[in-house]
Amino acid sequence: MKFFTWINIRLVLMIIAVISLFSFTSHRNAMRKIKKTEVVFVGENKLFLKPEMVNKLLIEKNQDLKTINKVDLDLKKLENAISKQKSIQKVDVFVSVDGILKAVVKQKTPLGRVFDESGSFYIDSEGNRMPLSDNYTARVPLISGEIDVVKKEKLSEVLKMIDKDEFLKKNIIGVQVLPNGSLIMASRNYDYQIDFGRTINIEKKFRNYKAFFQKAVLDSTLTKYKKINLKFTKQVVCIK
Repeated sequence: MKFFTWINIRLVLMIIAVISLFSFTSHRNAMRKIKKTEVVFVGENKLFLKPEMVNKLLIEKNQDLKTINKVDLDLKKLENAISKQKSIQKVDVFVSVDGILKAVVKQKTPLGRVFDESGSFYIDSEGNRMPLSDNYTARVPLISGEIDVVKKEKLSEVLKMIDKDEFLKKNIIGVQVLPNGSLIMASRNYDYQIDFGRTINIEKKFRNYKAFFQKAVLDSTLTKYKKINLKFTKQVVCIK
């Protein structure tokens, strides 16, 4: 059997043609000029960061956008520069096939706002600090006290549960961290304190509080209490 048959020759020629076309297309794509930039924010959060601020970082300093080739862009460097903005959780930078330099930005989610001697800032969904914004003010619980004595993961777990639950989000407006790590919460419509205790059995404590509230609101006894104690997971203790 002959190795160099006409079928084999045609197959080799087709492979060479495909490789050549791919190389030509890749080179042409790399030499493509950037037409414009575009910033896309994903998620449901309000914009804490103006798109113009991100857009500035997409264009290298003192360079006209139309003179930049796709191949000359350091996309990783651009992503790192944008990621330094403390309101941003994640960013992906890429060039579309039609020559648009895009940044897809996901913002951090603020779950609580801290006031202390150093100023004011948000606590995000990972328990880290997030700066305030001139663009938008989030309606989140106010956090006070010794926040550093509680592990940030535990504090964020508490705040996440408040944020994701419609009842808790409407009802709880403040969280105070005591020096021993216990939490005291404030209600929006009632004067009593919610003694949450330490950041353990978090889901169970919130379930107990919701069950207690639903029963107490029916018999109009909520206004009589000064403190609601959730430390004991099998019962809710109320102090008048």
